[in-house]
Amino acid sequence: MTHRIAIAPSGFKESLSAARVAEAIAVGVRRVIPDADLDLIPLVDGGEGTAEALALAGGGRLVPVTATGPVGEPVASHFALLGGPGPLTAVVEMAAVAGLALVPPGLRHPGATTTYGVGELIRAALDAGARRILVGCGDSGTSDGGAGALQALGARLTDRHGRELRRGGGALHELEGVDPSGLDPRLARTELLVACNPYNVLCGKRGVARVFGPQKGATPAEVELLSAGLERLADVLTRDLAPAFARTSGAPAIDLRTAPGTGASGGLGAGLAAVGARLLPRYDVLLDGLDLDARLARADFVITAEGALDHQTVRGKIPAEVARRAHASGVPVLVLAGTIGPGAQDVRAVGVDAYSAILPAPMTLVEAIDRSDEFLADATERAMRIMALGTRLAPLAAA
Repeated sequence: MTHRIAIAPSGFKESLSAARVAEAIAVGVRRVIPDADLDLIPLVDGGEGTAEALALAGGGRLVPVTATGPVGEPVASHFALLGGPGPLTAVVEMAAVAGLALVPPGLRHPGATTTYGVGELIRAALDAGARRILVGCGDSGTSDGGAGALQALGARLTDRHGRELRRGGGALHELEGVDPSGLDPRLARTELLVACNPYNVLCGKRGVARVFGPQKGATPAEVELLSAGLERLADVLTRDLAPAFARTSGAPAIDLRTAPGTGASGGLGAGLAAVGARLLPRYDVLLDGLDLDARLARADFVITAEGALDHQTVRGKIPAEVARRAHASGVPVLVLAGTIGPGAQDVRAVGVDAYSAILPAPMTLVEAIDRSDEFLADATERAMRIMALGTRLAPLAAA
């Protein structure tokens, strides 16, 4: 009997792409079941690797661009131009220009980092002739509400003295007004789509600064300053920018504080929504064309993976999405994770049958990253051998 196994993982941040994760898992599976029928389905969530993955899937290409990185220094970045019919479509991956991996550990202060480079990539895509731009949100190192991106696109953000606001979320509480007169006029003629996690909102108790600020290096005091700044940004954008742009583009207005996805990538979702972007659940956009449901349904077993399994996994992470879809077809799911944190058990409620840690022993982060291919293949082999043992014992238990 040939075992049909679907391998549908995400990438591991600052370590392995989704494609390399899938390949490492396949190595481990074949050590135990050499003749397994494997369907490798590397998945992206809008973060690292999104532009490249969609370019490969859609017959497109990457366009290199030097842009402003999250700490204000130039970085080598890119966007993708996709093939196919219809208007020329570009993919801007915010992580490629404002991701956490581009922020040196000693400079991880989300009050100072900027999305300015995201706006530069959007302008570069417009210069290349794109009339539909998909912005992938994920793995961000910023918390400026998209203010930097808006500045790069021509909006003028000022304080009470009429001076241009300095970059970074730490300055947003000083925001007094937004002048939209310099915005790139091509935005009004371009379909701007943002692929984001709908669970992330800009403001409130579950606002993005409170949920993700500490992960990006913010102290408790900085979290409160960022939260206040994002509240101020939402108020000013709603007053000064969103109505003016809506009159030009015809885009419907949304609540920039609490609408689903407004908190994506440190609030980039809200900033782009103010200039007419549509905020869409990321998997509705990013998995289009993969025929994922049918491929999972054809499998006898599904393996997915991510870097950390914890309470946030069920809030829109790839393993939860894969498990939900596989569960609908009655296909069992195993999750392999670099670390297992509080709340990991919640994934059982969305269809995960079992999960297992990858690392064989305590070690430094550097070693874990350097040897991640090896550890992932070994962890897969261990899991598959335990499953094989369970299959052999099942008849005895039934007797």
